[in-house]
Amino acid sequence: MVEAHWLLFLLASVVVIATPGQDMILVMSRSITHGSRAGLATAGGVSLGLLGHTVLATAGLGALLRTSDWLFTGLKFVGAAYLLYLGVQLLLARSAQIPAAASTPQPIMRQFITGAASNITNPKIAVFYFAFLPQFVAQDAGHPAMTILVLGIVFAVLTFLIKGPVALFAGGLSAWFRSRPAALAWLYRCSGVVMVGLALRLALSHRDT
Repeated sequence: MVEAHWLLFLLASVVVIATPGQDMILVMSRSITHGSRAGLATAGGVSLGLLGHTVLATAGLGALLRTSDWLFTGLKFVGAAYLLYLGVQLLLARSAQIPAAASTPQPIMRQFITGAASNITNPKIAVFYFAFLPQFVAQDAGHPAMTILVLGIVFAVLTFLIKGPVALFAGGLSAWFRSRPAALAWLYRCSGVVMVGLALRLALSHRDT
């Protein structure tokens, strides 16, 4: 039997998921530039990445990330490098090519992998999971590891249920931006700056921030 403080967990999870951050920015930017399907695929990838962190938290690897400086630092820089790569791609895109690139159908699997990779390479999410999920496990739970697994799965599903509609809403703006090349180029540049900023923030972060 899975025992958890469900109401408190659901409320806290919705607040955490709805707070704008790396995942939300990525989903919105993909939806606006490539359409709702791309945004939904990215949101699905983000949720899959969370399932990966759920498995890590259940296995106790989140504790290892908290105590191992070299492991945390190594994974942190991998995640930062990936975000930097995404940001630089946006910044270096040529203005004349942006409208055509945005209107070209993008492989859905590529968007899915982008969402998953941006999430699974962020060690701070693993540390967050390790600190967040156990708070909602009942003290007398017979199988705390199984409870953490179920909580993590529910959190991942909630993430898609919240970010999916965001992708659909942002995707509604896609046609407007594609018909205005200057605005679309501006969006690329702004998204690139934000991604580079997030990469630097992750690279300079510590486990307790």
